[in-house]
Amino acid sequence: MERDAVDLIVEQWARARPDLDASPVNVLGRLSRVTRIVEREFQALFSEFGLQMGEFDVLGTLVRAGAPGGMTAGELTRHSMKTAGAITNRLDRLVAKGFVTRDLDPANRRTVIVALTPAGRELIDRVIGAHLDNSRRLLVALDPHQQGDLAATLRTLLISLGDQAKDTDDVSAAGEA
Repeated sequence: MERDAVDLIVEQWARARPDLDASPVNVLGRLSRVTRIVEREFQALFSEFGLQMGEFDVLGTLVRAGAPGGMTAGELTRHSMKTAGAITNRLDRLVAKGFVTRDLDPANRRTVIVALTPAGRELIDRVIGAHLDNSRRLLVALDPHQQGDLAATLRTLLISLGDQAKDTDDVSAAGEA
């Protein structure tokens, strides 16, 4: 059987500290390494479209979770699970690139509505197909049954850690739009 870098780390801990159970590293070390590799691959793709990963997340959230007229800045923050400051920075960049607008709600001038521009909609429509193709490429080593089993196992872990959807409209994860 082929070994990965985590196998070596666990073996080193077993030699250096045989009194410790380093078995959690088998799972969490691999999750961490997979995350770094996948994020690097995602960013390489998004860069081809002139986007950062967080900008893609905002555009994707506006499409999949937003109403046709846009979302309030607060809704966008909640759906993207990022801080208001992080969302503000992303919105500033996306407004400057002409992909979103940020306007006061005429019904409540204290509320900001964020909406895709036609250029932003065209961009996300192109990027999402490429992103999903790239995601399939990254999972090619796992057959569909293995992918399903892994997704179910990770769902169980996430729920146990408190990452639960509040309702059907409150689901999001960065870079997974």
